[in-house]
Amino acid sequence: HMTESKNTQDEASQPAETSNGHITSNKVVAFHFRLCEVNEQGEHSEWLEQSNNREPLYYLHGFHNVIVGVEKALDGKQKGDKIQITLAPDEAYGQRNPEHLQRIPLKHLQLPDGIKKAAVGGLARARSERGWHNAIILKAGKFTADVDFNHPFAGRTLHYEIEVDTVRDATVEEIAHGHVHGAGGHQH
Repeated sequence: HMTESKNTQDEASQPAETSNGHITSNKVVAFHFRLCEVNEQGEHSEWLEQSNNREPLYYLHGFHNVIVGVEKALDGKQKGDKIQITLAPDEAYGQRNPEHLQRIPLKHLQLPDGIKKAAVGGLARARSERGWHNAIILKAGKFTADVDFNHPFAGRTLHYEIEVDTVRDATVEEIAHGHVHGAGGHQH
């Protein structure tokens, strides 16, 4: 009986929907990654971030919980697949926006725990009408700080090496909330 055969040809001819292992919308995906920057000459920087030997990154596919280029590249992949992609800023963290450089009162900055004073290059959070945003401190004065709300990787061409770790069905609650819960989920 053909369908019981375990050879790869049959599996390849199965429609992806019936195969549980493929990444589609409403799947929770865990992946390992390494990330570096590619300069104009096409040279790769040192690795800027990596998940290896640590917990993989979990996300709910189809909800823009990861940058668009990564989500597109992972579509249809399955456990164990390895991919390498280079993403222009528009597929990654967008272009740098000059309007995201702002001077704000120090009292509107929230510094990380244990840090008393705004320091150049430090991270802070600042509130806007759209909620809290991460910012990098460019200059700190007595009463105000110049901060950059651009993502640190904005405007940069990024190269990712990705390995798919697990693919599972999302729960009803995860789909309703639009992100992963529980193990590999976010902490409230």
